[in-house]
Amino acid sequence: MPTRILPAVGDADAVRSLTTLLSQLPDAEPVAPVVDSTQLVDTLARLAAESVDELPEVVVVHERIGPVPALELIREVALRFPAVGVILVTTDASPGLFQAAMDYGARGLVALPLSYEELASRVQAVAQWSVGVRRHLGAGGDVFTGVGGTVVTVSGAKGGVGATLTAIQLALAAQASGRATALVDMDLQTGDIASYLDVQFRRSVVDLAAINDISPRVLADAVFRHDTGVALLLAPGEGERGEEMTDRAARQIVSALRSRYEVVVVDCGAQLSGAGAAAVEMADLALLVTTPDVVAVRGAKRTVRMWDRLQIRKAEETTVVVNRHARASEIQPPLIQKITGTAVAATVVPANFKELQAAVDAGRIHELDNKGAVKQALWGLAGELGLMRATEGAHRGGGRFRGDRGSVSFRRRRELGP
Repeated sequence: MPTRILPAVGDADAVRSLTTLLSQLPDAEPVAPVVDSTQLVDTLARLAAESVDELPEVVVVHERIGPVPALELIREVALRFPAVGVILVTTDASPGLFQAAMDYGARGLVALPLSYEELASRVQAVAQWSVGVRRHLGAGGDVFTGVGGTVVTVSGAKGGVGATLTAIQLALAAQASGRATALVDMDLQTGDIASYLDVQFRRSVVDLAAINDISPRVLADAVFRHDTGVALLLAPGEGERGEEMTDRAARQIVSALRSRYEVVVVDCGAQLSGAGAAAVEMADLALLVTTPDVVAVRGAKRTVRMWDRLQIRKAEETTVVVNRHARASEIQPPLIQKITGTAVAATVVPANFKELQAAVDAGRIHELDNKGAVKQALWGLAGELGLMRATEGAHRGGGRFRGDRGSVSFRRRRELGP
């Protein structure tokens, strides 16, 4: 079977040089090159919409591609099209760039000026990897083989604001609507999804940290299938093991999950770690949960600013979820939006701990009453975010902010800051 190779090169001279060499490779089938990053992603999306099998096995990205920088483009392709192997062609073959390319999702690097032997060797190795990934993806009827699932991270403005409850219910809602869903506990030292769902399982997300190439079989061994159908990847029982998780490992784990599930929900907790930062940066949707009180909103503001300073995520790319909302609260969603500079979810979650207490104490949070206001609001939020396959009636009973009454006193405004 010939290897389909898609060159992505913005320079005319480089196009001729690269395509000439590619056409000389044994069993190679170069396709028409694309000239910029937008055309590459659009081409791959069009092919993937027909079938994963229509995608080329290998994409060769030249360092002078644009307008998106080469490494950013490689990350985009690796995340959205996990069965495609990417090779970077560059004048800088230093160990530092090689490591960066691998971290961003490349499967190989070829130095300029091009060498036939080096290019042939890399293309062959990457093509074999791609074929192997597609074979594994095709094994098993419950495996998602689309372009790439939706990754949602849920972080807390501070501890105790309800981030874990939110993450669990979003995952349950997505799974119940017919979408294959994974729930990851990336709160590595204090995460307790297992207790919320009354689960005991010896494997954890940290067991994948030292694995360089996470195959579907390895991933399946680490995942626990809950009675609800949600695939769980739990935090380690020993919090100190969280130090084994690097940001690179987190990227690989999230990418592997994205290729297997339609929805991946990641509970990042309230403390920023390298792994959590990597997940937030990769996410299609980054949620920040807060309660409508001074301390929590201050925490949300600090978190948003820190993400921006560290170039993890911009404020306008973050969505704040307001938990324990009440119409009588002095702090309402529009003020939170103004303070944090983020979007605020239209669906707010009401304050009603009595509804939750028995299920939380029993570790049966998945058995919340369907008629309960908290569950309806959280499942309504899942519908608002597009995580549910069918959202008809998703917001029924959920708290939707509609300009609730109540002004904020001058003292409260000073406490919250400008």
